[in-house]
Amino acid sequence: MKQVVRWLLAVSFVMAMAGAARAQERGTPADAKQMVEDALAHVKQVGPAQAFQDFMVPGGKWHKKDIYLLCIDLDGTMTCSGANKALVGKNLIDFKSADGQPLIKNLVDLAKTKGSGWVEYQWPHPQTGKMEAKRTYVAKIPGYDGLVGAGAYK
Repeated sequence: MKQVVRWLLAVSFVMAMAGAARAQERGTPADAKQMVEDALAHVKQVGPAQAFQDFMVPGGKWHKKDIYLLCIDLDGTMTCSGANKALVGKNLIDFKSADGQPLIKNLVDLAKTKGSGWVEYQWPHPQTGKMEAKRTYVAKIPGYDGLVGAGAYK
């Protein structure tokens, strides 16, 4: 009987640790905002072209937990995507999020009018595939007609 109790306690402990590890895989809005601020400093240091390439290296410095960077010209053309390189070079100004928002237009308009801030929308989580509420922080890149952004799920 004692062995069964020990085994159940061990299984419970492993499951709790696995749950904690999964929880740690999610970034926070503060993580996303910090990544954007760090990205702006990187763009200033190496220039937009090199920075955009750096931001898309899978598993690199610019991919933390479930947070990645995206860069968009102010006309709506994707210049980097940490989630999907196939989007680079495509104009997505009319792209809508799962809840029908003109997502790219909203990101661009925010960068143009306020310089930086948050946009909320629905988006599939890259690890679960489930639709979830997401907040993306964007900031206009100084000296460049574009923005950099990163988002976190609620």
